[in-house]
Amino acid sequence: MNYYGAKDLAASFRTVRKNTIIVAEDIGENHYGYRATPETRSVAQTLLHIALSPQFAEQIHAVQRLTTLAGFDFQTLVGKMIEEEKTPRTKAQIIALLMENGDRFAKWLDALTEPFLGEDVSMPQGMTPASKTRFEMLLGVKEHEMHHRGQLMLMERMVGVVPHLTREMQARMAAMGRASS
Repeated sequence: MNYYGAKDLAASFRTVRKNTIIVAEDIGENHYGYRATPETRSVAQTLLHIALSPQFAEQIHAVQRLTTLAGFDFQTLVGKMIEEEKTPRTKAQIIALLMENGDRFAKWLDALTEPFLGEDVSMPQGMTPASKTRFEMLLGVKEHEMHHRGQLMLMERMVGVVPHLTREMQARMAAMGRASS
């Protein structure tokens, strides 16, 4: 019995993307060019990276339905994504892209079957583990977004924005304090 299936995966991805969009909305457009260090992505580039990253999984699992990544042309796909990240966009355009790509990916996840999620995909030679299930690989899309959202939340602090999850927790703590008084 599988306790976490496609609908759960889609729902958790939607939650993660919703929180990423809130971060994108909270950061002023005047800070979208901000970089924590010169060699890192800017806020805008990080948000674009997040918005575009599900395309990688879609190419492997939806378009090509690969069962092995041996011989897969990672460089070309990654190169296209990096170039796309560099394309100048407004804050509104970036948020729209996060919404559109997130909705599309979540709808696709929602429709996947348990047998599909259970299929093994072989990794390129020399990688460990030697294979992963599609489920594990697709869960990695959400984990990847959360990793970069953590970076964005630190950048929020660096530009003077208190992250929304912190604000929400502070509000809950204040309400509990008032209720116990």
